[in-house]
Amino acid sequence: MKLSSTIIALSALLSGGFANAADKMSAPATKPTIALVHGAFEEAGVWQGVEAKLKADGYPVLAIELPGRPGAPMSPADVSLDLYRDTVLKALAATTSPAVLVGHSFGGITISAVAEAAPEKVKTLVYVAAYLPRDGDSLVSMAQHDPDAKIGAHLQIRKEQGIAVVEYAARADLFANDGPAPLRAAIPDLVIDEPLIPLATPVHVTDARFGHVDKVYVHTSKDQVISPAFQAAMVSATPVRSETTLATGHTPFLTDPAGLVDAIEKAAR
Repeated sequence: MKLSSTIIALSALLSGGFANAADKMSAPATKPTIALVHGAFEEAGVWQGVEAKLKADGYPVLAIELPGRPGAPMSPADVSLDLYRDTVLKALAATTSPAVLVGHSFGGITISAVAEAAPEKVKTLVYVAAYLPRDGDSLVSMAQHDPDAKIGAHLQIRKEQGIAVVEYAARADLFANDGPAPLRAAIPDLVIDEPLIPLATPVHVTDARFGHVDKVYVHTSKDQVISPAFQAAMVSATPVRSETTLATGHTPFLTDPAGLVDAIEKAAR
C-alpha cells in the first residue's frame, strides 16, 4: 500500500493520535525491539499507527521497508525471498538483544526465513493474519490449500513484467472489508504491485532453528485474503505459544490498531 497523505490522515484518525504521544516518550532499554515486516502489496507505511503507539508505550520499533516497492525501488527480476530475509537481518544487525518480529500476511514467510537464518536474533515471531509455513512452503503453494480465501479470483499474474496485481475493483473488499468508508475509498489507490519471484519461492525452515523460536499468532476473524479456517489450520500444523483473535479483516493495523498493539505487546512480554 502506497504511503500518502491520505493514509497518514486515516492512520492518525484510527490510532487515536498515537504519534503525538510517541514524541513525548523514549524507549526503556528493558523492552525488546519490535521489528514490523509488511506483507505483499504493501509498504512499511501501513504500520504507522501501530508503530507510533508502540513507541509511545516505550518499545524501540523498526518498520522495515522491503525491496521492490516505491520506498525501496528495484526491478522485480532482482527481488527475491533471500533479499527480503537479508533486508530484515540487516535492520536487526544494530539490535543488542533478541527482537520481536511481527510479520503480516506474506511477511510471515519472511520472518520465518529470518528466524531460520539467525534464531539468536529473535525473541518471538508474531504472525498477524500471516502465512505460518512449514519447510518447503511458499505463498503460492499455501494459497492453493486455502479454498475459502477470496483473493485468488482477483489476482492477475503478469509474467512479462514479473509482478502480481490485485484487481482494482476488489481491493476494498479484500483488504478493508471491515473498514470505515474513508478507508475503503482510499484502499484501491494504496495497494501496490508485488514482485512475483518471492511469492513462488519455497522457504526452508528446520526444527533445530526455526522450530525452537517462540511463536504467537494473531487471527483475523473477518479475513478475506487468508481465511480464518486456513489460519487455524496453519496453527494446528505448527503450534504456537499463544493465540489472539481480532474481529477484523486482513489489515488490522488500519482498522484496529489499538487491538493489534495490545496483541503485539502481550506477545513481547
